[in-house]
Amino acid sequence: MKLRLFGLTLYSIGMAYVEAMVVIYIRRLIPFEGLSELSVDKIAVFLGENYILFEEQTREAATIVMLICVALLAGRNLKEKTAAFLWCFGIWDIFYYVFLRIWTGWPKSFMDMDVLFLIPAPWVSPVAVPIAISVIMLGVALFLFKGKGRA
Repeated sequence: MKLRLFGLTLYSIGMAYVEAMVVIYIRRLIPFEGLSELSVDKIAVFLGENYILFEEQTREAATIVMLICVALLAGRNLKEKTAAFLWCFGIWDIFYYVFLRIWTGWPKSFMDMDVLFLIPAPWVSPVAVPIAISVIMLGVALFLFKGKGRA
């Protein structure tokens, strides 16, 4: 199990880096003035006006598909596949914010607002929310991995 968890962790950190770089490039290419106060309405209008809402939604869907696929490949049964998905999602989401912080200095605090997902519509909350959910996912994943029939 340790080797599998190590591989899943490296994969997820790599995905987080790519995802952070994509967001950094988008922010550099499209001016985000006027979005200092994030709200669902502002984000939806902004993305719609810049013709990238659908593209961003499909990119997010592709990210979830990649997480599901690696989980399907990593687990031998439903419990392990679920654990692998939760582990990958949690690591990916935490390191996404780590890389944004390293490269851009943002988020400055866990209370900074962010757009979490765009599917089916924009979700906005403080960064602390996805980090807390990710930590819970990691705990559940470890619990599931430690059960009978572990790798």
